[in-house]
Amino acid sequence: MVEQIDAFYGISSPWAYLGTLRLYDLADRTQTRLVLKPIRVVTENGGVPLRSRPEPRQTYHATELARWSDYLGIPLNLEPRHYPCRTIEIAACSVIAMQQAGYEVRDYSYAVQRALWAEDRDIADVDTLRTIALQTLDAQAAALITEPPLAAAETQWRENLAEAETLGIFGTPTYVFNKQLFWGQDRLDFLERAIVAHQTNLTSA
Repeated sequence: MVEQIDAFYGISSPWAYLGTLRLYDLADRTQTRLVLKPIRVVTENGGVPLRSRPEPRQTYHATELARWSDYLGIPLNLEPRHYPCRTIEIAACSVIAMQQAGYEVRDYSYAVQRALWAEDRDIADVDTLRTIALQTLDAQAAALITEPPLAAAETQWRENLAEAETLGIFGTPTYVFNKQLFWGQDRLDFLERAIVAHQTNLTSA
């Protein structure tokens, strides 16, 4: 049985962006299946959109982003021109639509995140997303990007949120493995420990 990481993430989340490549590497190294599950902020469980937080929290948020960006060596614009996004649903549903069509979406999803946080591009714009899809996948994948999103993708988008709410997720990224929640890219080490311990137990059983 192949174990699975469910990655619940906001495609416009800077923290998800900072953790993405390490998440991909972790999944590959541990030979653990990775499923990307885009969601919005889970306000039902207490999640608070950044611009709704008090000013001191927003200021410290920027300070921590700068620290992590420098520490990881990952470029990040603290004041991207197109953030907060007009909508994240189009980009999120494009990831889902491509998954539903059988594509491996890891490169595309990361390219969308990088476009927002390092390249100052508008990920709410269909043409921008289609260009990214052409660069990372192909024309058929690009054709799956629509506004409004394809109905099946929009349904899965809502189901992802409902699942996140049921699991008790409130912030993104949250990685779920073996019914355990790991909130934040700074918990990836703990996620890896859990995977390795689980695999060790299976081997010794």
